[in-house]
Amino acid sequence: MWARVDGRRSFELGTADAMRTRLNRLVLSGRKTASTGLLAVYAEEAEGVEYPGGTPALLDEQGAAVALIEVTRVALMPFDEVTWEHVEAEGEGHASVDEWRAGHRRYWDRMGTPVDDRTMVVCVGFRLIEGSGMSDTAGSAA
Repeated sequence: MWARVDGRRSFELGTADAMRTRLNRLVLSGRKTASTGLLAVYAEEAEGVEYPGGTPALLDEQGAAVALIEVTRVALMPFDEVTWEHVEAEGEGHASVDEWRAGHRRYWDRMGTPVDDRTMVVCVGFRLIEGSGMSDTAGSAA
């Protein structure tokens, strides 16, 4: 089960290191309004997928809340059906869906969960409700 902060479900981006800091800064700057997770991870953690209107706490690498977001959309789909609109909303500077797919494959391979075109993913759209004032300088996407 995922962490709860003040009774709210948590939302964690990337790995708990500089990657999460960079991704959180993108959210706080308004450039990142979407994320993608593996449906299998939700099952492993005994968690349901997010739902529109939900307001999870965005966590930093120490597990502290840095923002409150509102989920605006959720879509389950095979990895190879993720759209350019979703990739662009992730705000990480990918030039194409193919580039995004390659980067996500590398990430999930490093995490020990290789994906193929038919792997089910959860595409979550969100908006920032309030943030911690973390710097909005995000640096370049990896």
